[in-house]
Amino acid sequence: MNASVVDLRYRMKEILESLDRRESVNVLYHGKVKGILSPVTADEEPVVKLHPFFGMNTSDESVDATLEQLRGGRYSAL
Repeated sequence: MNASVVDLRYRMKEILESLDRRESVNVLYHGKVKGILSPVTADEEPVVKLHPFFGMNTSDESVDATLEQLRGGRYSAL
């Protein structure tokens, strides 16, 4: 797809839709190509196990028990 600078301003929705269809967009200025917009290609799916917060809680304690411990009671035991 070819798009002029004016098209970038007034027809952005159509340009974004073409990028969603994995089409490249040539940006024209006075009829000459000034740049190319290309869609992002996700070569790899993000791996959840690599996220720093994955597996933070490695204890065998249940979620309810952990929340109860964090929240605490209304009155502390004497």
